Amino acid sequence: MYFSDSINAILRTLRIALRDYYEQLIALAYELYEKMNLDKEVYRLLEIMPASGRMLAKIISKPQQQKVIETPFPTPWNRERPIYINFDLWRRLPKQQRDMVMLHHVCWSCEIKWLKFDLDRFVLAGGLLGGISEITELDLVGILIAGGLTAFAATRIWRNNRSVKVELDADEAAVGVASRRGYTEVEAANYLLQGIEAVAKLERRSSLDFNELIRCQNLKAIAGFSPVGVPEKVRENN
Repeated sequence: MYFSDSINAILRTLRIALRDYYEQLIALAYELYEKMNLDKEVYRLLEIMPASGRMLAKIISKPQQQKVIETPFPTPWNRERPIYINFDLWRRLPKQQRDMVMLHHVCWSCEIKWLKFDLDRFVLAGGLLGGISEITELDLVGILIAGGLTAFAATRIWRNNRSVKVELDADEAAVGVASRRGYTEVEAANYLLQGIEAVAKLERRSSLDFNELIRCQNLKAIAGFSPVGVPEKVRENN
């Protein structure tokens, strides 16, 4: 009797160990399968990017983020342009929409150029140099003035690069790149339009923001769905 109980106990232990091992094996196989699919998607996305995008963009998986895709504002000291993707949400978009949404983010990121000669950057550079000079001389008033000019110029640069004009330019550049990747202009504009709306739904947003609404109107005009485009005044004033 004692011997029989011991055998049964050993068999139960073996069954539990085998079951745990089998579950771990399945989990590992699934993880490898997911990684292969993710790597395949990343490679495919890199292939559709323009050459400048492939050099600058770095696709990073970020499953914990609420947004489907997010591109932080590029900084002048970082050459790489990271693009964070929640691939669990990303996979729910059709391939064509994924292509166009990615191309928009890449084109927007490439549009941001810090080394560009204009009034705002001139004021920013002057403020920084003036601030350094005033700090060495310990001139408090000069430091405050230089700091204020730097902050003002940096805020204007950030706001201009987040304006609807830059978003529209990125959309049009994305459509142009897609037309060299096998899409027609109408198809590319339509898929990007659908992608904007689909991303908002996946992120559980009740409505599109102002820039997205303007972008949708412009894409409808490009796709031929609407005779009304975006007036130049709206482009420049936002």
